[in-house]
Amino acid sequence: MAMDKVKVNNEEVLKDRLVAINRVTKVTKGGRTFTFAAIVVVGDGNGVIGYGLGKAGEVTAAIAKGTEAAKKNLVKVPILKGTVPHEVETAFGGAKVLIKPAAAGTGLKAGGAMRAVLESVGIKDVIAKSKGSSNAHNLVKATIAALAEMRDAYTVAGERGISMDKVFNG
Repeated sequence: MAMDKVKVNNEEVLKDRLVAINRVTKVTKGGRTFTFAAIVVVGDGNGVIGYGLGKAGEVTAAIAKGTEAAKKNLVKVPILKGTVPHEVETAFGGAKVLIKPAAAGTGLKAGGAMRAVLESVGIKDVIAKSKGSSNAHNLVKATIAALAEMRDAYTVAGERGISMDKVFNG
């Protein structure tokens, strides 16, 4: 899994991470043609995450295309004390994910494609479970959808038009 630093707008530093690469074969009368599909996750390690799919005849070109596509659909995620604000369960296609907050020092309890997404977004302590399909494309999309659903207490207070005390006590 490769990680590179990329500067965007001379401010935020995005790191791209290769989640999966798939070799696709097309059979023609002239023989077999191989192409590659790469799914890449881009994050700044501080609550910004995006994913992209790149397809090309060479692996490096597919990764580059995936990185460019990932930069075009970035999502902001609330992170509180290195973990997520609340529990969430989301599905995308056949992939279902469960993400729970964890105490400091627990570490990142997640595997495969979910781990790459959670590391890129900057979450340090979380318990995550993948249910259903282990397809990397759908797992990445389900994980990012789950993170996009997260709301912190300040956002909830603003949406309801009440004070922070009433969010917790009322």
